[in-house]
This record gives sequence, structure tokens and C-alpha cells, in this order.
Amino acid sequence: MTKVRNCFLSAKKDEEKGKKHKGILIVGRNDKEAEEYIQKAKKNLEICELYKEKRLDYKIPEEWFYTMYYCALAILAKFGVESRNQRCTALFLRYLKDKGLIEYDDEFIDRITVYSDKEEKSDVDERENARYGSSVESEDIMEKYRIMIDVCKRCISQCEEVIYSKGPFNIPEELTK
Repeated sequence: MTKVRNCFLSAKKDEEKGKKHKGILIVGRNDKEAEEYIQKAKKNLEICELYKEKRLDYKIPEEWFYTMYYCALAILAKFGVESRNQRCTALFLRYLKDKGLIEYDDEFIDRITVYSDKEEKSDVDERENARYGSSVESEDIMEKYRIMIDVCKRCISQCEEVIYSKGPFNIPEELTK
């Protein structure tokens, strides 16, 4: 909880100083924005197909990652939270899940988590390796293609269940004091 709370406090301090924040900030619930993020996530999957056809494999992991990240941002928008930090986004989602405020698979949170230890890997690392590596085509990426498309579709589906649910989308006070 302390790390998530620090993400809120840091953003608030930056905003008060007239700086762009690098955390998560309460901005007010935005259902329209949540729905737009879902649409953006779905478009990303269409882009994956185009890249696959053109054998621009190195671009695909980035689209997988952002498909899941847009889902995360959709959930944050539903809670009225703006994020400018991948680490804080994942921390807030984990907090919401652990507190029983959302039902969302750990897998989706783990995949967008930024780890500082070299041994811990996530889709963030996969995206960076593909993006900044020298190869355009990758058999490894093509072997994972169907599995990852299915992961992304499940992520979108669960995200839709969250953002279209009636549940309260209140940020616990313990995070903002």
C-alpha cells in the first residue's frame, strides 16, 4: 500500500509545483475515456495482424504490451485516476485486485509490471528486446503469436467486465491521505 500511496503523493506534489506528474493522480471518473481505451486495445490486436502479414515481427510484442496496458488505463479511468507511470499503474491495479475491488487476473498485471531485478522478466522486457534489438523477423515471436493474441483477448474481456460493472469505483482514503 505504501508504494501506491507514494505514487499518489508524488503526483500531487508535482501538480502543486506546476510540473507534469510522474505518478498517478485523481482526476475524476471518466467512463467515456475507459471505453475509448478498450477500443484502442482492440485496434492494437488488428495492428498485430497487419504486422504479422508484413513480417514486421519486432513490432508485435509492443502491441501486445500496449493492448494490456490500455486495458489497465481503462480501469484507472473508471476509478478516476490518471497515470503517467507504468510502475504506478501496475501497483494500483495490484492494490485494487488484492483489496477485492476488481476481479482481474494476476497474469495481466504481471505482464505490464516493470521489474528492476534483472532476473524478473515481464512483457515490458519482451517489448524492449523486440523494439531495440536488431532483427525484424523472429520465429520466437511467431511461435507465441496465437497464445499472446488469446492472452490479449482475455485481458480485454476481463477489463470490459470491470468497466461495465456496477461496482463502486471509489479510491480508498488510505491511499490519498
